[in-house]
Amino acid sequence: MTLKLFELEGRDGLRYSLFSWRSRLALAHKGLKAELVPVKLHEKERIAFSGGRTVPILCDGERVVRDSWAIACYLDERNPDAASLFGGGIGRGLTRSFADWVDRAIVPQVVSHLAVDGLARVHDDDRAYFRSSMEKAFGATLEHLAEDRERWVDGFRKTLAPLRRTLRDQPFVAGEQSAYADFVLYSVFRWAEVMSAFALLAPDDEVLRGWSGRIADLAGRA
Repeated sequence: MTLKLFELEGRDGLRYSLFSWRSRLALAHKGLKAELVPVKLHEKERIAFSGGRTVPILCDGERVVRDSWAIACYLDERNPDAASLFGGGIGRGLTRSFADWVDRAIVPQVVSHLAVDGLARVHDDDRAYFRSSMEKAFGATLEHLAEDRERWVDGFRKTLAPLRRTLRDQPFVAGEQSAYADFVLYSVFRWAEVMSAFALLAPDDEVLRGWSGRIADLAGRA
């Protein structure tokens, strides 16, 4: 069966959905290839078949799986002989906890402070939708949200100290080999990199930059 992954398309073919990048990396980790199907942000009718309004969506023949976490679980269960995304039931539970932390403590900070730059990266047809949806979600204009980011980023970098400590002792968040926890965190930095020139990491942050580079090697095959 041909796998299809529906993901957001930005300007000049840019693929910028951080959640879709998690699914891309999960597929690459499993050694699987999928046809990448671009969807503009406002084209909700094109993905209505999934029962939802967001990407990523994975189609495996007649099977439709929506949401990046559900896709990761499906891929691990469907392809048990390929490299594991979680390393077993306990690892899956810990990964879910880590993903929830990233999605609630890291993603809103990064997206809110950098979204104004993303206006230049999303598809021209999506700019109004992107602005209105982001401003509704965060309760302020994108310009206002970005005003204090030079001060904010110092505190943000400090919140990453536990990760820096872990990654001094092991090459990946998941341990000696990368797994889905790494992809969850990397997706945030990937989104920031393609959407903005603003530097999330300090130039001398060798630990996190080194880790990101190791995941980027897999991303290049995704």
